[in-house]
Amino acid sequence: MVRVPEGWFGMGCERGRDDEKPVHRVWVDAFELAAYQVTNAEYGCFLAAMSCAPPPCWSDPNFHDPQMPVVAVSWHQAADYCEWLSGATGKRYRLPSEAEWERAARGGVEGFTYPWGDAPPETVPDYGKRWKLGPEPVGQYPPNAYGLYNVGDNVHEWCADWYDDGYYGRSPERNPQGPKSGSRRASRGGSWRHHIKVTPTAARSSIPPEFQYADYGFRIARSLSA
Repeated sequence: MVRVPEGWFGMGCERGRDDEKPVHRVWVDAFELAAYQVTNAEYGCFLAAMSCAPPPCWSDPNFHDPQMPVVAVSWHQAADYCEWLSGATGKRYRLPSEAEWERAARGGVEGFTYPWGDAPPETVPDYGKRWKLGPEPVGQYPPNAYGLYNVGDNVHEWCADWYDDGYYGRSPERNPQGPKSGSRRASRGGSWRHHIKVTPTAARSSIPPEFQYADYGFRIARSLSA
């Protein structure tokens, strides 16, 4: 787990899609976020402990490396993993909010399009060789300024929030948690599956919480008071 400091930041992007506007100042309390996306090895411990059926793709050779991020988990399954880990460790784990995720991905720097700056994704190391048939094992390339790996690439990451494309127009300033209800859960970050593999830091995505897609995974968060 990596400590992300408290602070204000500009959430959203005026050059992005309508659901990324308006850019608005948000305060996020300090919290911890996993340095890596949850791996198959870690998720396998949960499956064994809870005697759960594995997700789709579990045995597919394109997805089953122990150090690859687990994929094809629904939002509910990601939340269940957090509940299990909380009980197993005595520490309270959860999914991050959209605001926490974006705060962490920005690495304490304002205004850049991507976690590394404004250079296009094609300039990242080995871009043309990576993510051919699935995600890559986590942590193979340098982390962002906060020490977080694969922020914005590899797999989409579930967030705790319900998704609303107009939420930024009424979002509270401090620790926004998303709308009270909805039909889709928010997610962040890019995916091996897309033509452009790395998503801008402010980019938002969402799918219904029961869906299990081969480019969806998650990373865990923890409140420092928990």
